[in-house]
Amino acid sequence: MAITAGGNLNSTPAPVQATLASNYIDFATSGSSDGWAQQYLPELMEKEAEVFGPRTISGFLSQIGAEEAMTSDQVVWSEQGRLHLSYKGVIAGTASNGQITIQTDIDDNAQTTTHGIRVGDTVIISSASITSQCYVSVAAAGSATVTLLPYKTATLATEGFGNTDAFTILVYGSEYAKGTQGQKANTGNTHNEPSFNTFTNKPIILKDFYTISGSDTAQIGWVEISGEAGQNGYMWYLKAEGDTRARYTDYLEMSMMESVRADNASGSTVDETLGTACDAHGTEGLFAAIEDRGNMTSGVTGVNAATDLAEFDAILAEFDKQGAIEENMMFVNRGTSLAMDDMLASMNSYGAGGTSYGVFSNSEDMALNLGFSGFRRGSYDFYKSDFRYLNDKATRGGINDRDVVNAIRGVIIPAGVSSVYDQQLGKNLKRPFLHVRYRASQTDNRRMKTWVTGSVGAVTSDLDAMEIHYLSERCLITQGANNFMLMN
Repeated sequence: MAITAGGNLNSTPAPVQATLASNYIDFATSGSSDGWAQQYLPELMEKEAEVFGPRTISGFLSQIGAEEAMTSDQVVWSEQGRLHLSYKGVIAGTASNGQITIQTDIDDNAQTTTHGIRVGDTVIISSASITSQCYVSVAAAGSATVTLLPYKTATLATEGFGNTDAFTILVYGSEYAKGTQGQKANTGNTHNEPSFNTFTNKPIILKDFYTISGSDTAQIGWVEISGEAGQNGYMWYLKAEGDTRARYTDYLEMSMMESVRADNASGSTVDETLGTACDAHGTEGLFAAIEDRGNMTSGVTGVNAATDLAEFDAILAEFDKQGAIEENMMFVNRGTSLAMDDMLASMNSYGAGGTSYGVFSNSEDMALNLGFSGFRRGSYDFYKSDFRYLNDKATRGGINDRDVVNAIRGVIIPAGVSSVYDQQLGKNLKRPFLHVRYRASQTDNRRMKTWVTGSVGAVTSDLDAMEIHYLSERCLITQGANNFMLMN
């Protein structure tokens, strides 16, 4: 079934950069049958029709995060590394000699000489079809090569490992003979230092303005207006200024989700070093942070992601490998939300006719509830909410319709707080995984600045106009992005 829009569908109400006849109701068209020269005046409905419902999309970040002031040009934070020693590697040459080459970590292929495996450690080594417990007999300082002695057989080759096989290795303990010295006595052994990752983000400055001439501020309009910013009355400039403010408030949130850092290596004129070509360095938004440091799940092209239990089980398995945070919030578009409802409804053995899911006490005298707000799978709780930003045709919804391959259909965000080391304060702090940092000091708070210039009202210049300015300087901090999931 296809949905066809009418030829004159009111679907392109985008603002313009000029005052045109299309901005106002015009009854003064000379020689026209709808002008003032006609015999009868039209019946004018003064109230502006609100046909698009709530048009703003802001509120997402305020629901799941927090805002915090900062004073610097850059935010630096550290995230703890993993506790246990687990690496990838390859058999070094011949499997019969028991030598392996350690790689940087579980997600990298580069060789490392600074791994934490030491003589005396006991390890599990696993290839595609073989797992073996081994004893580390040689782990020379400054070398990526380690020698293993299997407990069950003489060599790795006897265990079934082949030459140059790839593997994963995990340290699970150590073993020493009676009356021997400890780890320190073994040549090349040192203590293992904890590892951590340091991340940074820079704030961006967002600006906008609205202006109207002094004469026009005295004009009483034909249409009674209202808007998301609470403006109402018959003065059209109140409508325009309120819409400008509401749109700018949305920009503050959209920028925190969609922004990306400028790439110096790309040769683009957008230069992170703030060169002469362009003064835009970008910032890391939510989607970019998850794509870079988090997880992504995708359904078939053009089909909603994460809408069957098998895929959710894969998500749980990935979360188990990460922080295993049990409570998670899902913000999804309409198609994904409905697909999840259908998936959960199919789990109801009493719903063969499709009429008893949602609220299971449905009666013939009540509206049938066909939706779910959350569910529990394994040890994880998921709370589902529609994300207007991904549905609205004038925002991400329109972009997703155009590019179905890279469409963003939802995001899974962990609930609660994380503990991180703040470089500026010099101590560990607990903060929401997602929060906004804005520039502020005792002199100037740049969270959301608004000021009026001109000669209308309080006179600040000889300009016969009122200019309303908006400014904010902020960035988004996505801590523990490995616990986030982007649904494509």
